[in-house]
Amino acid sequence: MINEINSIPEVILDIKNLRVSFFTSKGEVKAVDDISYHVNKKEVIAIVGESGCGKSVSQMSILQLIQSPPGKILGGEIYWQGDNLLKYTSNSKQIRAVRGAQISMIFQEPMTALNPVMTIGAQLTEVIRTHKKMSRKEAWEIGVEALRKVEIPDPEKKMKAYSFELSGGMRQRVMIAMAVACNSQLIIADEPTTALDVTTQSQVMELLMSVVKSMETSMILVTHNLGLVTRYAKRIYVMYAGKIVESGSTEDILTNPKHPYTIGLLKSVPKVDANREEKLVPIKGAPLVPVNLPSYCRYYSRCDFANERCKAMDNPVLRQVGENDHFAACHNLNQEEVSNE
Repeated sequence: MINEINSIPEVILDIKNLRVSFFTSKGEVKAVDDISYHVNKKEVIAIVGESGCGKSVSQMSILQLIQSPPGKILGGEIYWQGDNLLKYTSNSKQIRAVRGAQISMIFQEPMTALNPVMTIGAQLTEVIRTHKKMSRKEAWEIGVEALRKVEIPDPEKKMKAYSFELSGGMRQRVMIAMAVACNSQLIIADEPTTALDVTTQSQVMELLMSVVKSMETSMILVTHNLGLVTRYAKRIYVMYAGKIVESGSTEDILTNPKHPYTIGLLKSVPKVDANREEKLVPIKGAPLVPVNLPSYCRYYSRCDFANERCKAMDNPVLRQVGENDHFAACHNLNQEEVSNE
């Protein structure tokens, strides 16, 4: 009985019914529309979807980095180790204590995330001293050690360099070093391999995973590349037009995808063992602009399995489709029309 209790995963981040909108001249943009998910201690999860589906907005909401106006968190709860972060303001002492220290975010484009007129060392020590009471010299030494941990050569010299003097891969390593320096319990990696060549992508991902393993931290990996995360994430959440349309273990998502969008994403990923003449199958159409969204399924216009029943009913909700916490939102889940063959 004791072993069974100890085997229950500890949830450190629990997001419930999060809603985030941007109010523009064209109307309300529902960037994140009532999504729920969780992260366990020492667990790596992935949030996957096309650009504009709400992946990054959902992550920035955790740290209350949504620019207001035009953005606004309209509702929901974000529990970090049992404390609802949304009860605090974005500039509150409580949020500042979490942001960067307990939860770190590796932003999508390090060239814009790093200050070009400050040295790497100045930025690293600023982050460290913001969250830890220590001298500038002590913070500098921790910064050097953080760069060494992410395998940046000659870290003492790089501390005196500017971001524009570094390659894309090195800049991304600096962003990872900032997370390492404060010993964060959760790292949010937002498209960490964007704009990197294939070889560098692999190096950065392997480095990131080794850091997560050595620090025994949790990670949320945000990406549009479903093929990238299958090697690293334990569970996957698939987002489309502001909603989670499928969630489950990586194994279930790969071997038995249920939502037509997930099936489409997997078919569009190149396979090593594929026939040389075999062509990739793209998803038809374009993502919805999240303004004046339809009441029926948001994937209807792009779905290969859609029928009039889909348009006549309200937007489908997540329901369990397997025995291992596998959920999908599709009206045709029990119909023969949906197949991943």
